[in-house]
Amino acid sequence: MTCTGCETKLRRTLGTHEAVKNLKTSLVLARAEFDLEVGRMSVEDAIKFLERTTEFKCERVSNRGSRLDFIVTGDATTYAKGPWPDGVTEISSYGKNVIRVEFDAKVIGARDLKERGWPTPMKLAPPRPDPSLDAGSKHVRHMGYMTILSALLTIPVLVMAWAPLPERDIAYGSASLALATIVQIVIAGPFYPKALKGLIFSRMIEMDLLIVLSTSAAYIFSVVSFGCLVAGRPLSTGEFFETSTLLVTLIMVGRYVAALARQKAVESISIRSLQTTTATLINGDETEIDARLLQYGDTFKILPESRIPTDGTVIDGESETNESMITGESRPVNKSIGSNVIAGSINGSGTLTVRLTRLPGDNTISTIAGMVDEAKLSKPKIQDIADKVASYFVPGVVTLTIITFTVWIAIGVAVRGQSGNQAAVHAITYAITVLIVSCPCAIGLAVPMVIVIASGVAAERGVIFKSATSIELAHKATDIVFDKTGTLTEGELSVVSEQHFGIPETLATNQALLLGLIGSNKHPISLAIATHLRSKNISPLPITNIQTIPSKGLQGTHSTSLLRAGSSTWLNLPPSPSPPSSLPTTTLHFTLNLSPTPTLTYTLHTPLRPSASPTLSSLLSKNITPHLLSGDTPASVHAIASLLRIPASNIRASCTPAQKREYVRDLQSRHPHRVVLFCGDGTNDAPALAQAHVGIHVPCIAGADVARGAADVVLLSPGLEGVVTVVRVSRGAMRRVWFNFGWSFVYNVVAVVVGSGALVRARLEPAYAGLGEVVSVLPVVGVAVGMRWGGV
Repeated sequence: MTCTGCETKLRRTLGTHEAVKNLKTSLVLARAEFDLEVGRMSVEDAIKFLERTTEFKCERVSNRGSRLDFIVTGDATTYAKGPWPDGVTEISSYGKNVIRVEFDAKVIGARDLKERGWPTPMKLAPPRPDPSLDAGSKHVRHMGYMTILSALLTIPVLVMAWAPLPERDIAYGSASLALATIVQIVIAGPFYPKALKGLIFSRMIEMDLLIVLSTSAAYIFSVVSFGCLVAGRPLSTGEFFETSTLLVTLIMVGRYVAALARQKAVESISIRSLQTTTATLINGDETEIDARLLQYGDTFKILPESRIPTDGTVIDGESETNESMITGESRPVNKSIGSNVIAGSINGSGTLTVRLTRLPGDNTISTIAGMVDEAKLSKPKIQDIADKVASYFVPGVVTLTIITFTVWIAIGVAVRGQSGNQAAVHAITYAITVLIVSCPCAIGLAVPMVIVIASGVAAERGVIFKSATSIELAHKATDIVFDKTGTLTEGELSVVSEQHFGIPETLATNQALLLGLIGSNKHPISLAIATHLRSKNISPLPITNIQTIPSKGLQGTHSTSLLRAGSSTWLNLPPSPSPPSSLPTTTLHFTLNLSPTPTLTYTLHTPLRPSASPTLSSLLSKNITPHLLSGDTPASVHAIASLLRIPASNIRASCTPAQKREYVRDLQSRHPHRVVLFCGDGTNDAPALAQAHVGIHVPCIAGADVARGAADVVLLSPGLEGVVTVVRVSRGAMRRVWFNFGWSFVYNVVAVVVGSGALVRARLEPAYAGLGEVVSVLPVVGVAVGMRWGGV
């Protein structure tokens, strides 16, 4: 697809069919997605219908589970007819000897399918690139070949028209006629059925029709002029086959350059390009295999400085990984036994042995790429403005062309004293220029080009916009509401201080007794202290008769000693002073044999995320008002708020999920002009995430799936820097959208004024009008790509 008219034609053609529901299209990706009622129309019939009514070449992109491409001997279609191995869900042929097999990886693994699924082992076909990128590459190559062919046919015509050759007008004219006819049929010919079918089936006048009208007018006029020359009555302008051929060639150059620029822009933010192609399989021996052949149960090795092929869990080795290309977090992440590794991240200096948890076709990279594609396929409301303007653009240009033609005939006859024929000859050159120099492509690309680049740039920085509407709204943010625990704070308690009141020689024993008492308890306080003790290589001593006393603590026995761990109230201990800290703390005491003094005392608190304070400061500098909601106690919530300079009037403690949602709704209703962001992490935040104009999910351990599903934006890293990225990317994107609209308007006004001859002294020859697409589209693409190379 080349302009918004193509996308409109696609939507009208598919959208009017009763079997098509929930249609989404993307001009930049040249892609459509929709639900199809197969009882009314099959997939094959839908493709045939679309190709017949629009002249688009369509390819079905299938994704049913895992898939592999195999090179087969004999006819590929015979394999598609069956019988199929167990676990195979679909087989389709690509060319004569390549089949695509889709299968359930939980039933049959990729290597098992390749080696034992068929009577003879299959040969794996070379990997196919991303379907959208592949289709775009094919289109660019085709446009390149056609542009070169058009140029080769045009150059001799230009030489015969402009070079100081001996006068052989009939001979040169005949040769030019032959070459121009080939250009008109072979190069410009495909525009005719597209324009006519768009007019007939979609009832719309699009850019292809302007090309058809302008190139046909130039060609036919030249043929008539050549006929007059042969008849001995040459026109004053002579024939100008160089105009029609150069016009077609420049149009092709413009479309090729625009298609190439769009393709490079999309490729530059392709998340799937992070997927490595090989893996070192550990199966007795170490074998390097194609990463597509990994299957459940596999163990693979990651060598130093190599990219991780897919998600897994470390079972041996220690290293650090660079996950910045996935999470946006620049600091290396330490990995040891039990750690999770992410596909696409880069290993550091150590060697890791990893057990596969997700297949290459369904790992973190694939998940992120899928969410990014969703954003690319969705459309912000501002796109409606562009579509509406574009729908009137071509009819408006046709009207201006008719006015230009009429006015110049009148000027030629009434002012310049020309004959009707002479005036018409000059008038038609102006009309051709107006037809072709105006270009709606820039208007059509103004929004989708920016959205594609913005969503890709955000993904590289660890932020996933799930819809284009989120990109459009976030730049208007006036308020942001934060959950506390797990969002502004780490979500897990950590030990602030440890006090031992016995003789130093008994410290290790007392710690071992405490770890034996609390080591298997799942309470957050017990977990935090147990983690702290294990980090000191403390081994637990056996404790018997362990009892949990709700809201108080734990008790048990060791030999003849009674052990207790809990609150000072339950243990009848005087409250101990908290260490100096702005954060609220929790204290656990450990006693032996009901002693009136503790043996060990631990003070814990929930630390702020390191990124919380810088993030709040940055948001305040952008005039975004912060709010804080939490189910925690008022004292804890107000302590956090005071550290982050959140006004007391914007704080709510002891909130239920319903109350969080009500707070956001009340904020929206009291201030309809405000745009509210909500940032949360868990299941209890899901209602508020869904209620806010833009919900931002911060990753956590518990409740991530529910909250992620309700959110509009997903952060891949627990750091809050991504919240600032959301606002920055949105603001940068919308600035570029409005610039593109402004440029499109200015260009087309100037182009029409100059092309129509309104400036008299400034004249654009019809032959050069085809440069209009390059001049209008490249700035739009360049401004969008500037988000990637020039920041946001």
